[in-house]
Amino acid sequence: MRRVVSLYLPTWPTDRVRRRTGEPPRHEPLVTVHTIGSRRVIRAACAAAQEVGLYVGMPVAQAQALVPNLHVVDAVPEDDEVSLRELARWAIAYSPVVAPDPPDGLWIDIAGVAHLFGSEEELLADLTGRLTRQGIAARAAVADAPGAAWAVARYGIGGVVPTGRTVDAVATLPIGALRIAADKLTALHRLGIERVGQLAAMPRAPLVRRFGRDVALRLDQALGHTFEVITPLIPKETPTASCAFAEPIGRLEDLKAILLRLSKDLCRQLERRGEGVRRLDLLCQRVDQKSACLRVGTARANRDAAHLAKLFNERLQTIDPGFGIEEIVLVASKVEPLTETQRQVRGLDGDDAGDADLGQLVDRLGARIGMRRVYRLAPVQSLVPERMARRIPALAPPTGAVWPQNLPRPTRLLDPPESVVATALLPDHPPAFFVWRKIRHRVTQADGPERITPEWWNGDKGSAARDYYRVETEQGGRFWIFRDAPAAEGGRWWMHGFFP
Repeated sequence: MRRVVSLYLPTWPTDRVRRRTGEPPRHEPLVTVHTIGSRRVIRAACAAAQEVGLYVGMPVAQAQALVPNLHVVDAVPEDDEVSLRELARWAIAYSPVVAPDPPDGLWIDIAGVAHLFGSEEELLADLTGRLTRQGIAARAAVADAPGAAWAVARYGIGGVVPTGRTVDAVATLPIGALRIAADKLTALHRLGIERVGQLAAMPRAPLVRRFGRDVALRLDQALGHTFEVITPLIPKETPTASCAFAEPIGRLEDLKAILLRLSKDLCRQLERRGEGVRRLDLLCQRVDQKSACLRVGTARANRDAAHLAKLFNERLQTIDPGFGIEEIVLVASKVEPLTETQRQVRGLDGDDAGDADLGQLVDRLGARIGMRRVYRLAPVQSLVPERMARRIPALAPPTGAVWPQNLPRPTRLLDPPESVVATALLPDHPPAFFVWRKIRHRVTQADGPERITPEWWNGDKGSAARDYYRVETEQGGRFWIFRDAPAAEGGRWWMHGFFP
């Protein structure tokens, strides 16, 4: 199933100017202008300028009369388009099928890659969040059809349109969401047609006779009734290997054989460049112009052709060949320097043989469940239990940090800690019994307390100190519980972990 993201950048020209020059501040109005005939008019306005009533097409003299401190910059559409292509190159990190959508957007086909980010919602949040932190206003929507995603991103609230709900999502939007010419949009308004659903309800033949085939085409594209091609942007310097077929193919065995051949060709290119693959994309072009893509990553730079080809094996069967695949392209969308290393000395394996095997295991796991879900824990210099570890890539080099050897900690922590009802014989003593998850436990042995104070330098100014106890119950269970304040201050008890 095709899933396409439309990324909308409502103030791209002015955001680009601010990122390049560093001024003016975001709260000051900024516009770009161009000349139409003998008049200078606004071509783009930032959010601050729009808030004070400036709009595209307004004469510059009128705008400066309304806003005396208005910042005016000459529009350079060519630079805007070049920068948009550079942004598209950056967005290849999300999918191999990315294309600019001038003047203010991108297309991103995320079919087959959304799971690498957790879900479509998480992918959109990561994409727009990263752009917003860089000072670029962004809104995005994902739908089955590019036209629907475009309409929801610009005229709706954005977000995820569920599979199969394209018509419902688009029908209530204004007809401006159909990407039709301004003159025909005006004519439709004169007829009282304001919503896409109204236009879709009209008989098709009179609609085409009166407004032309382009209006009907845009309507079908928005409703997902007509396929819309997205031509992916592949930078010229990116290592690629491709194969076109005189007769379309579709058998799984043929796909595997071609993929292995392309992997060998690609690895030969990388060997000449002294590089290895970190991210590999497979693009399959069908005879009906529909495309399918798969993406895998590696834990470290790699150019083992057989290993790279095997990373796709488990997911090749998810590709629908339709009436046949006419071209396959293998793209090394992310590479790193990779130098040759000596693996054997006098018939004995080198010291890093184990690391190589582990690297291939990590790659296979990452291809199956996503590289973000394959990690290891590294120590953090903190005594607060939930801060003592952080996730790092599975094959990241050692950090040099170690956990304290004299502080026994449970093998499993609960995040967040769970409330328990406990009774202690004396205020500062461990509990005599406690109730957790509706089960009563009687304590036979206990050790503590171990007091852990808040880390004020990490923002824990309002937090209370914790008194931790290691307790053992009649059934042999060993638990780590704490009270978040002295008994006299009404402290509560919490379950935080288990010991083996």
